[in-house]
Amino acid sequence: MFSFDRRDFGADFTFGVATAAYQIEGGQGHGRGTCIWDTFSATPGNVKNGDTGRDACNHYDLWPQDLDLIRDGGFDAYRFSFAWPRLIPEGTGAINQEGVDFYDRLIDGMLERNLKPYATLYHWDLPSTLQVRGGWMNRDIAKWFADYATLIGEKFGDRLHATATINEPWCVAFLSHFLGVHAPGYRDLRAAARAMHHVLFAHGTAIDALRATGTKNLGIVLNLEKSEPASDSDEDKAAGQFGDALFNGWYLGGVLKGQYPELLTKWLEPYLPANYQADMDVVSRPL
Repeated sequence: MFSFDRRDFGADFTFGVATAAYQIEGGQGHGRGTCIWDTFSATPGNVKNGDTGRDACNHYDLWPQDLDLIRDGGFDAYRFSFAWPRLIPEGTGAINQEGVDFYDRLIDGMLERNLKPYATLYHWDLPSTLQVRGGWMNRDIAKWFADYATLIGEKFGDRLHATATINEPWCVAFLSHFLGVHAPGYRDLRAAARAMHHVLFAHGTAIDALRATGTKNLGIVLNLEKSEPASDSDEDKAAGQFGDALFNGWYLGGVLKGQYPELLTKWLEPYLPANYQADMDVVSRPL
């Protein structure tokens, strides 16, 4: 058992809590468009008990009480995500002012309680209309996402302590497009390969868009996994290397070095977008 308290950490250590829009907001209607998780969770067999995010814990209405709980718990920061379909219901085009007003209230409420707003632009709730157009398999998503990022930067950027573009791109791409566990629930290696590249390309275009609005302290949230061989056999060593490249190397190498692991590019070469190498300068925009 661990036993520690705040005194065991430096005075500048930030304690926070985190949520995601689809997982807590509820607030269907109010101008919000549908997202891929609305469709996925409504499909029998995809989610235990058939649970959906339609109501969730109604953070949309209960946010003042929720922020009070965070403050009273002694935390310094709240990491939340914007819902793309709440702000731009069709994914591109018209802006939903009700959505803008909601996040205005939420962010101002954090600041009033001395909570640092840590924002995420995308936590898996892709607008359904964009999925119909190919979603993360479509190269155009980098432009759609950059336009969305511009909106975030212009409306909220000056009040955000830190801003992440994508939450866990491995989940966005591989878990969702090859393993089929998350929305949109595909099991297709070509779809996964294209999504693996496009999600990082979109991250880079969003960094450019946010920086152009003056938004600072930018990044991306990666879910890294320890991957080591089960034994000293050559087969297990190779499996450990492959797992490390798939979970970690693709995203760290792309974002920080502008280079994907050769082990994976050889495997995915037939499925990756044509001339993907030309995008790597954007993928690896400085953070």
